[in-house]
Amino acid sequence: MSRILIVEDETIIRAALRRLLEKHHFNVDDAASVDDATSRFKLDDFNLIISDLRLPGAPGTDLIGLAKSVPVLIMTSYASLRSAVDAMKLGAVDYIAKPFDHDEMLSSVESILAGNIEHATPQADSSSSLTLGTTQIFGSCRPMLELAKRIQKVAKTNATVLIQGESGTGKELAARSIHEQSNRAHIPMISVNCAAIPESLIESELFGHEKGAFTGASSGRTGLLEAADGGTLFLDEIGELPLEAQARLLRFLQEGEIRRVGSVQSKKVDVRLIAATHRNLKELAKQNEFREDLYYRLYVMELVIPPLRERENDIIEIANKMLINACRRMNVSTHSFAPDAIKAMAIYPWPGNVRELENAIERAVILTEGPIITLDTLGLDIPKTALETLEAQLTEIAPQTSTALAQEEQSNLSLDDYFQRFVVENQDKLSETELAKKLGVSRKCLWERRQKLGIPRKAKK
Repeated sequence: MSRILIVEDETIIRAALRRLLEKHHFNVDDAASVDDATSRFKLDDFNLIISDLRLPGAPGTDLIGLAKSVPVLIMTSYASLRSAVDAMKLGAVDYIAKPFDHDEMLSSVESILAGNIEHATPQADSSSSLTLGTTQIFGSCRPMLELAKRIQKVAKTNATVLIQGESGTGKELAARSIHEQSNRAHIPMISVNCAAIPESLIESELFGHEKGAFTGASSGRTGLLEAADGGTLFLDEIGELPLEAQARLLRFLQEGEIRRVGSVQSKKVDVRLIAATHRNLKELAKQNEFREDLYYRLYVMELVIPPLRERENDIIEIANKMLINACRRMNVSTHSFAPDAIKAMAIYPWPGNVRELENAIERAVILTEGPIITLDTLGLDIPKTALETLEAQLTEIAPQTSTALAQEEQSNLSLDDYFQRFVVENQDKLSETELAKKLGVSRKCLWERRQKLGIPRKAKK
């Protein structure tokens, strides 16, 4: 019977994973940290170690060196995906995203123990990465629901996809979701940012090169298109691709074949291409900065990611999920947003979109000295007129008590306390739609929070 060690600081996850593995007849031990594991167990007594990436004290990657020949499977959240790829460079046998699927975990464990796991090794270039697991795209506004439907439809095909949207909207998440729902999901998706690679190297990176093809080419190299054979290649910021590389890419899309730089022979490859850009490719084509024939080859299926400012109540939903994740990553108690922070996030234009929101929340968790994140700790650059509107809204929804007392009480309220008080005190004079609008949430979110907190609906007369 194979013996497995779980190293995970979250008790619930550790216990759930242990039950899963024991149910499938594995001999399982567990520890809460690297120090706990090394002090209680002899690591080379195990056939496999499954460890979280972020642990109290030493990171899970330290077990790779300590365990020597014992394979280490790293668990990580998507927020730490780049670190997970780095862990594989250090020698981790594989990594799996949390929250993990039970079947995926068991499949990975059995493959590792059988000695036949297949996992890709990422390129050394920081602009490429590997993607595994199941991606969640949050949002309940109409544009996001429509986007989800389109992703589901196009994922089952081999059609080329062009994803358009402002920087920070989550274009790579959409690409990952397409890949994971396709029949190519068993092969890791390779991602490359065209803007991050020097123009002189981009053709070599994408198509590979032969030894002696140019100065410094001391050996041949496989390109990313060839490495992605059978899978998916995601080209982010394709609008930055030089015209010479565009011509080569067009040939690949037309003929399904590539030719390494310096080679006279072509090679057939089966790669599904997903491209993304924040620029208007049609306008670039008119200015002769992007090949028009390539544009129409890419424009088989277009997906448009809406900017965060146009996603209605999704902002607060996403912010709450990001806050939970940030607190977990930093190993601090769960924080909540003050009413002024919620309103500010709802009216702020978010020019940096989801990426800016995530950075603001992470910064606020670092800076705040208590469990409540206020507008000040978010550090949003909101115009004075917007702040005045915000203050008026907050005054309108505040409990009808003296201003001093309301401010004093509100500073000590958790988000759930504030939510419950506001709903109870205002539901007799406001409809559900009006309540949701005042709180800056969707009606669905309002209903779910009522269920969670046990707040009954007002009795119908």
